[in-house]
Amino acid sequence: MTVRTVAAGLALLLAAACTAPAPPRGQAGTAAGTACAEPQGRPAAETPTTVDVIEQAYFCVLGGYYGGATLDARSLLTAGFAALTQELIRDGRDVPEAAMPALTGDRKADWAAFEAVYRKITDRVPGLRDKLAVVTLEAIVAALGDDHARWTHDLRPPPDYYDGDGYGLGFQANVNGPQVNGNPGAALPPLFVTTVQGGAARAAGLRPGDIIESVDGSAPFIDGKSTPAIAALYPQYPRARPVRLRLLRQATGRRWTVTLKPGVYQRDLAALQVVRSKLLDDDIAYVRMTGFASDSADRVFKAISRLRAGRTLAGVVLDLRGNGGGSPAEAIRLVSAFAHGKVTAYLCTVNGTCETLRTDDTVELLGLPLAVLTDRGCASACEHFSSAVKDLRVGRLVGARTAGVISGPARPYLLGNNTTLSFPAKHHLGPGREVIDRIGVPPDHYVPLTPQDAAAGRDPALAKALTLVRE
Repeated sequence: MTVRTVAAGLALLLAAACTAPAPPRGQAGTAAGTACAEPQGRPAAETPTTVDVIEQAYFCVLGGYYGGATLDARSLLTAGFAALTQELIRDGRDVPEAAMPALTGDRKADWAAFEAVYRKITDRVPGLRDKLAVVTLEAIVAALGDDHARWTHDLRPPPDYYDGDGYGLGFQANVNGPQVNGNPGAALPPLFVTTVQGGAARAAGLRPGDIIESVDGSAPFIDGKSTPAIAALYPQYPRARPVRLRLLRQATGRRWTVTLKPGVYQRDLAALQVVRSKLLDDDIAYVRMTGFASDSADRVFKAISRLRAGRTLAGVVLDLRGNGGGSPAEAIRLVSAFAHGKVTAYLCTVNGTCETLRTDDTVELLGLPLAVLTDRGCASACEHFSSAVKDLRVGRLVGARTAGVISGPARPYLLGNNTTLSFPAKHHLGPGREVIDRIGVPPDHYVPLTPQDAAAGRDPALAKALTLVRE
């Protein structure tokens, strides 16, 4: 599977926001006569964000978002105005007109009051108009507090990017991008390098197990809670800047500081494969799946079939660590190879009306013991699958609790400046109607990766899984 950097920029969104089936054509909301509708084909080039685009997004959210009908819209406008004023202050351009208007709870009247003041402000600082619009809309979407609500914009690929390249600092940490954006409060210290992929990290000599003590001079954890500093490890083009890391290599006690400049780097070919497989101990199928792409379940089935040819398998170890999610339909197909006639999840509206998602019983049962490796990077559709495996008792989870980033399948809507606003219309519940979002799915066997394990190349969770499938 090849990857474009526009897709790489979208990967964070898709990792934390699974794609729902396309809704019936129609409007999620309207503003100034402009429909908020699903994209049709590839959008044109992005144009500047304006107050009209902010208005369109505001009414789109109120008309289509889960809970939009019951949402106090004043919270969105207040968050947007706060971000606007903070940006004015940062730029040293605060103006006397930048005072929040009185809001009454009437959505249309409140927007009119907000827009009137907004226009007065931007007329005073025309050079900041584009920047103020961007921070205002970002804050309005963030105010939803929903890990599957995103505004996707300004994701141009670097000029020297080619298919298969990566962009960033060149490494992954135990707190990954989807978790930083979706559920940062669930991260656990210490922060350490798990994989070196290339680029600046490889050139600087980083190794798995290296502990990151500070990011740009800020602690990644304070009193055991993650800080916004961690987000700098996953920069997005074109707004990236060099990142200064203070590192500790426990094996030697060495402490040093390195500055990594984000850039394009060539990925290993294996890293581009959504599904990779091999035989372990002569009779156990090991399958690593990095995302729930449109055909990933079939790839898993084919991989197991190839490993099964000419031998009797003792079981399957499915490695979903770092799997950011994707298609819920693929999650259903994959669990259907281990159980039939079961409920895999529910999708519910704010008033409690739920759609039942069931196994696809046309999928052939594998009839093999299953162990699933999970960690804090397993998000969205990965959590749909993991919760079904646990609740339906078709396998055992080994490793660490999943990310808790599964509010509901997101649907995209095209805004007037050719950017995309995505959010769920329904929220996800597990097979037992339990909430998984912000909580995650606990493993049956807690075997977390430590910095010492990463440095030594050990995989205790895999070792445990191999013993479980033989029981």
